[in-house]
Amino acid sequence: MHIGFGDNVKVLSEKLTKNLGIADLRGNIHGETTPSVSKIEILGELTNDFALFVQPEDETIDGFWIVPELLEFIDHAPGFEMTVGNIRAVRQADGSWAETRIKNKKTWWKFW
Repeated sequence: MHIGFGDNVKVLSEKLTKNLGIADLRGNIHGETTPSVSKIEILGELTNDFALFVQPEDETIDGFWIVPELLEFIDHAPGFEMTVGNIRAVRQADGSWAETRIKNKKTWWKFW
């Protein structure tokens, strides 16, 4: 299963993740990157030039970049919503996004 943006995941219980105190932690994928280009520090052994940003459910824990091999897919986070510009997207159970256009609101400086 390909894990990607918006998915809910659990960190696998491995030696590295146990030592870091993040084993079995649950979170949501908030980003994807190519470490060779972004030059970010990632957790795990990089076998492919790909890493994911996990934002833990527990907001007191900082998010982190990690290799997908150390993650277990939970679900596609159905019901997760995001808005970009005037498009609202809601995540579906199958991983797709249902998009709707938001009506443009009059800006405060347009009085007529």
